Amino acid sequence: MRIGRNYKLSKAFTLTEIMVAMVVICIAAVGVLDYQYNSLKQSRFAQVQLSASRTAQLLIEDWKSQGGSNSYDPTKLNIGFTSSTGTTEFLAGESVGGILNNSIYSITINKIPLKIVLAYSDVATDEISQTTLRQLTAIVKWRKGEAMGGGGQSFCTTPVVLSTYVRLDG
Repeated sequence: MRIGRNYKLSKAFTLTEIMVAMVVICIAAVGVLDYQYNSLKQSRFAQVQLSASRTAQLLIEDWKSQGGSNSYDPTKLNIGFTSSTGTTEFLAGESVGGILNNSIYSITINKIPLKIVLAYSDVATDEISQTTLRQLTAIVKWRKGEAMGGGGQSFCTTPVVLSTYVRLDG
């Protein structure tokens, strides 16, 4: 038996409880959206890197099949490569040997404009056999914002760089 006031049991939520629940749901939703955004961003970046490395591999293998010639020109492949000059900004911070044709080659793959520099460097020469070992290098870059569908002023800081060696016979 109760003495005193008769308390009524509350059967509804208070405004404070509803507000706390809404804040918790909002925080969870923002976390999920942030996760989705970052996973999409990383997926797109991986696609760009994959396209860049495949392009570099194509050029390196084709150039190597032509004996590492100084007259190699990827625009003759007729698959969309174009040539332009202006390697100074592109090669900022990179150390390479001779630039093939003093050109930057461009191609757009998956709506991403890629810029490629082909470089070569004679590593060793054997006078007896009259052969030279030449290093062939392909450097592929893109502008930072282009991987996400926007523009960008500066080139990416992690370019795709592939190298191989070819023997030049005398």
